[in-house]
Amino acid sequence: MAAFHSPSTGIVLFLLVSSSVATLSDGNFYQSCDVVWGHGMIQEGGQLLTLSLDKTSGSGFQSKDEYLVGKIEMQLKLVPGNSAGTVTTYYVSLYLILFLDEIDFEFLGNLSGQAYILHTNVFSQGKVNREQQFYLWFDPTADFHTYSILWNPQRIVFYVDDIPIREFKNLEFLGVPFPKNQKMRLYSTLWNADDWATTGGIVKTDWSQTPFKASYRKFEADACVWSSGSSYCSPHKDAWFWEELNFGKKGRRKWVQENYKIYDYCKDTKRFPQGLPTECAFSNLL
Repeated sequence: MAAFHSPSTGIVLFLLVSSSVATLSDGNFYQSCDVVWGHGMIQEGGQLLTLSLDKTSGSGFQSKDEYLVGKIEMQLKLVPGNSAGTVTTYYVSLYLILFLDEIDFEFLGNLSGQAYILHTNVFSQGKVNREQQFYLWFDPTADFHTYSILWNPQRIVFYVDDIPIREFKNLEFLGVPFPKNQKMRLYSTLWNADDWATTGGIVKTDWSQTPFKASYRKFEADACVWSSGSSYCSPHKDAWFWEELNFGKKGRRKWVQENYKIYDYCKDTKRFPQGLPTECAFSNLL
């Protein structure tokens, strides 16, 4: 048995070769998730989950399990048509005052015929402002597409249809906080954010288009599941625990970054007049 220990928190991640990782491979939402507010609905025997938004309420669901590192993926079909003002989120998070850990996909709606903006962010120990935004190279409302979060002790990678779009490496040795010490749960919401979501809040939600609806299927979590104060999994068996980007995946990430990235906090010198965050100088070099 090996142990992955955080002296600052006292949390120990035990890595047991004989232990099994929770694998939600059948994607049954009755078994894996709970609708926790608003107009959410599980359908088709648990194989489909829909969130809806109208003028009275949005909606949201969360995973039954909590995780400490893992590979989590879901197929989403986003709100079609005029989705301006709406935000569909899909993320893992633990909120403690001053110690927020979170890994975010957020999909910012837009007017019919315009592109969705995919907003990504990483929070660790309350440190924020790590946004990158992208246009997608397909219509995310026409069919389901797979959005994945790889979260292991070395890196976080955001995937779209198995194409890596962003990597955030563990640079703790440079003093950069990295979320690996706190359990997190999967969440997803659909809500109204027309004060900021579409062109900075200029375009408002058209409530005549309601109900807005996002659909989900095939939720899978190959992860270290948190239970009774610790987290157990098998790094010798589960490739995601050591996964890194090979040459081919680095090439695909470069293609996305060069052609579809529209905002990068590491390029925003106006936002950081005293100097860019530490990781900006190192993350692409290691």
